[in-house]
Amino acid sequence: MRFDTSILQLPEIFFKRVAPVPVRDPYLIRLNRPLAAELGLDLPEDQEKLAGLFSGNTHWSGSDPVALAYAGHQFGHFVPELGDGRAVLLGEVVTDQGERFDIQLKGAGQTPFSRNGDGRSPLGPVIREYVVSEAMHALGVPTTRALAMVGSGEEVIRETIQPGALFTRVAASHLRVGTFEYCASRGDSESVRRLADYVIDRHYPEVRTAANPYAALFEAVCHAQARLVARWMSVGFIHGVMNTDNTTLSGETIDFGPCAFMDAYDPTAVFSSIDHQGRYAYNNQPTIAQWNMACLGGCLLPLLHEKTDMAHAEGERILGTFAPLFKDAYEDGMCAKIGVDALDEKDFDMVRSLLRLMHADGVDFTLAFHRLTNDVQAFVQLFASGQAVESWLAVRESRLAEHTLSSDRSLAMMRQANPVFIPRNHRVEEAIRAAEDHDDFSLTHRLIEIVSHPYGSQPEHAEYMDPPRPEERVRQTFCGT
Repeated sequence: MRFDTSILQLPEIFFKRVAPVPVRDPYLIRLNRPLAAELGLDLPEDQEKLAGLFSGNTHWSGSDPVALAYAGHQFGHFVPELGDGRAVLLGEVVTDQGERFDIQLKGAGQTPFSRNGDGRSPLGPVIREYVVSEAMHALGVPTTRALAMVGSGEEVIRETIQPGALFTRVAASHLRVGTFEYCASRGDSESVRRLADYVIDRHYPEVRTAANPYAALFEAVCHAQARLVARWMSVGFIHGVMNTDNTTLSGETIDFGPCAFMDAYDPTAVFSSIDHQGRYAYNNQPTIAQWNMACLGGCLLPLLHEKTDMAHAEGERILGTFAPLFKDAYEDGMCAKIGVDALDEKDFDMVRSLLRLMHADGVDFTLAFHRLTNDVQAFVQLFASGQAVESWLAVRESRLAEHTLSSDRSLAMMRQANPVFIPRNHRVEEAIRAAEDHDDFSLTHRLIEIVSHPYGSQPEHAEYMDPPRPEERVRQTFCGT
């Protein structure tokens, strides 16, 4: 691996050098060989050597590992120091195309930011993150990626004793809104500027020529987050912990702890076991994302203008671009799911009407749009109120005629917008239970293969399309810390 760890150019306030803590008996569970090839990694074939590399037991040549520092607003409450308490950044690999990616080990042992934690990860959250991050990538949602998962051969104590594991994550970077908050809350304006310059160079080099590159950076991050959350909403994804320390500056989805995909459509759906007030419910995600961007704007204020009142005015102007951009991206995505172009409010009114019918009848989000795409009669049968949904279909047909959209073009739009397979919560839990209780990873491998091809027909795996039966429903998901 060719490491070029540019993060070390930043002041040491942003990181602490720390090596992964070796584990007792590592074993390879899965390696994402296609991703390894994309990154240009020359990896050994030997399973034991791979387990050594992806557990941290073997040092990566050229690696100068660090734990990153950051703060964060967690459920609205500011915590001035969080940081990588169970993760170690091995370094940055640069591909043949000049793209730079972080390689990070999660569950790699204690760091200076562990706050008395063990720095380890249970097996369950590692499986969940591998499955969901690869599913998100296949769905076309910007996301961190899964490179490998390794069992540690050790036990981890949470509510119960669980098998331990490590996860290797690939990201455009691990820089977060909380990274800015870390130095801004300390009044370290020079470090804020240094970090902003670094983020521009790494993620948004096109803004360097703007009249005010820092204002352009703020706007670029706002727009990346608006588009990201719109994509989440269009596939029924609920992040679960949209804290500012889980909000990337690159616009990628990160940290798949208590996340979930909706089954029955419910705009107030919450799965996270720690979200007692529903702060991060499905329909709250756009508002929270904008709130997180306001936190970023507060950190950048000294860079927006030398006069405080002018800086506030510029920050509010940029923050004001978030909502309309989200609205446009969300409406475009949702209208594509019913096979129409979002030309005016009438088109999105159809989406609203359908979602109300789905909510009233408890209709599964993903299955409804899949059947609308492929079998209209089966779609109608999902609803208790058959006459109401027949009326909705008539309105849709009329609107398609007004658009002069051919049925082929409408169908093509829907097939690109409506997945057949998602990592349903009960299937993820099923895979985790088999791995934890019986050391059986066959369901994990099967699920990863299925969700890596979400838009294609896989008749041999048709049961993975089905919503959970009442006794299979997963009502809560959990963080691994």
